[in-house]
Amino acid sequence: MVREPTVLSNESIGTPVTDRAGHTPAMDQPPLSLTAEQFRELAERLTGVATAYLGEIDARSIRPPTTGALATELFTAAVPAEGLGAAAFDDLELVAEHSRTGNGRFFGYVFGSGEPVGALADFYASVLNQNLAAWRSSPAAATIERTVVSWIAAAVACPGFSGILTSGGSAANLMGLAMAREAKAPANEAGAGPCLVYASTETHMSIDQAVAMLGIGRANLRAVPVDAHFRMRPDALAAAIAADRDNGLRPIAVVANGGTIVTGAVDPLAEIAAVARANDLWLHVDGAYGVAAALAAPEKFAGIDQADSVSLDAHKWLYQPLDCGVLLYRDPAAARRAFAFAADYAKPLSDDPVEGHAFFDESLETSRRFRALKLWLSLRYHGLDAFRSAIAENLRQARLLADLVDAQGALERLAPVELSAVCFRWTGAGDRDLDRANAEILAEVNRRGHVYLSNADIHGAFALRACVTNHRTTDPDVAAVVAEVLEVAAGLP
Repeated sequence: MVREPTVLSNESIGTPVTDRAGHTPAMDQPPLSLTAEQFRELAERLTGVATAYLGEIDARSIRPPTTGALATELFTAAVPAEGLGAAAFDDLELVAEHSRTGNGRFFGYVFGSGEPVGALADFYASVLNQNLAAWRSSPAAATIERTVVSWIAAAVACPGFSGILTSGGSAANLMGLAMAREAKAPANEAGAGPCLVYASTETHMSIDQAVAMLGIGRANLRAVPVDAHFRMRPDALAAAIAADRDNGLRPIAVVANGGTIVTGAVDPLAEIAAVARANDLWLHVDGAYGVAAALAAPEKFAGIDQADSVSLDAHKWLYQPLDCGVLLYRDPAAARRAFAFAADYAKPLSDDPVEGHAFFDESLETSRRFRALKLWLSLRYHGLDAFRSAIAENLRQARLLADLVDAQGALERLAPVELSAVCFRWTGAGDRDLDRANAEILAEVNRRGHVYLSNADIHGAFALRACVTNHRTTDPDVAAVVAEVLEVAAGLP
């Protein structure tokens, strides 16, 4: 016998409870649900706040007028037991006021500019809420991700490479080295054995983290000397590999730089690839910062197509909102050897090469967000040539900054400008401690909030570092770097 559902009258339910904003939820709405009209109202309000922020972004101070104590006071109230309703949105402007502004005068670190079409795509991706675990869990999203990967691979001169989107370069580098280890010194079943990885003295800290997490060990990461332009020396690499092999050790991989984090140096990829190939080593190119510049300056990346794996961050020099990293690899079977381990309940039930595809067989992640939508929509909206032009403009602006620095007798450039990072310092006068003086200049420039710089160590000297990876940056923004540094330096005690 089928039991008829119990229907409760309004009297049996009682008087509906209103939230603190005075809204009465519909009686047939589950908790947390919104009607289409409620969602539209909130989305329009959110869009209005975001539009106002973008409209005034260039006029905003980069450094927010906040402190740790003030931010804690503002944003650490107890969670409300009773919903605020639409009033919960009242503090969104306050969040912006206490956030760092990514306008065209932000030159710190290597940070993209959050292209607005990509931001809108992120919003829609969250509404769709697709899990990029496999094609069967997200057919359109899975197809779009594989399409975007093919676009990016072709754009950076790696046509035919497969790949996957990640949270960023650190995850992509970890995965690339996990593939290298499993290809050259399999460890998934019996555990890691002794092996060696080679990278230049300029390598990013994520490589040190990766060899530690993979059980290779930081002591087994060989630091290869660089030339005067901070590029790995292929002769030194070959000599180090030969010496280690003579001592009975097991080299497995080389990490080349596709744009070092400090100076933007690009290693001689073709020559390093030849050394790696001659020694049967995996070649991973860490291009999180720089490889996107292959769109505008492909000659700098000659030989990248000979790599086994390549990382790049679309949230850096493809200007996308965080987070959006990319790992490209030549052989999908190598990714599956490293990562595939599916329980029966997760195995795809299709032999179709499209419908049976499972991203978790080629990734550290099982649950994955729809990162590809922002790249797909942004590239379709603007076109690849617009990105090529924006990157070329940033490269030109870095050279402009270098020229402005070189023209000032009180400033000294400390490294060649290979991509878009410019490292320099104020030279001052007399017997002043230059490292201390430049550290004070950096702190005051950033405190003023008109431009934002980061720091670097160049041959033991404290350097001011400006990196141009922002589609909003103009030539006056670039000139402001020199003006701000000189003005602050003039006021030093």
